[in-house]
Amino acid sequence: MSVWETTAVRASGISMASEAASAVRAREQVLLNSQAAEDAVLRPRDPGAYAHDIRAALAARIARLNGETELARFFMADAEDSDAAGLADPAGTGHGGLPPVVVAFMDRVAMSPREIRAEDIEALKTAGVADSDIVRLCELNAFLAYEIRLIAGLRLLREKAA
Repeated sequence: MSVWETTAVRASGISMASEAASAVRAREQVLLNSQAAEDAVLRPRDPGAYAHDIRAALAARIARLNGETELARFFMADAEDSDAAGLADPAGTGHGGLPPVVVAFMDRVAMSPREIRAEDIEALKTAGVADSDIVRLCELNAFLAYEIRLIAGLRLLREKAA
């Protein structure tokens, strides 16, 4: 995969011909590693209770909650034809078959991570979410927090170079 095909670079709007292209080239390995991390979190070999389409819809939801509609569009490509697509809309009522407590947890972690308490984890367990799947949900949210900030930084580089 080329660095220009990574989600972060595509969502940032930096092209090979732009003034900021040299910044991308200088950080190529970081961006490729970031893409590998995205692939591991969104499309793992062992997805546990959360299939790839559910993960993609949750990623799109988290992106939208953070005002990243362009990033959400990339994730929706893997979810739009599935039953999980409704999860991607934070204003919608669709839960894609997930218990509402899971969706509420993901929203809360995405928007107010400091407010997460042991009770939130216990609520997931009470809803039947396995410990390993709680870890998977947290990994997804943590990666999205990183990628959203990475894209914001790349956009700043693009704007500064323009």
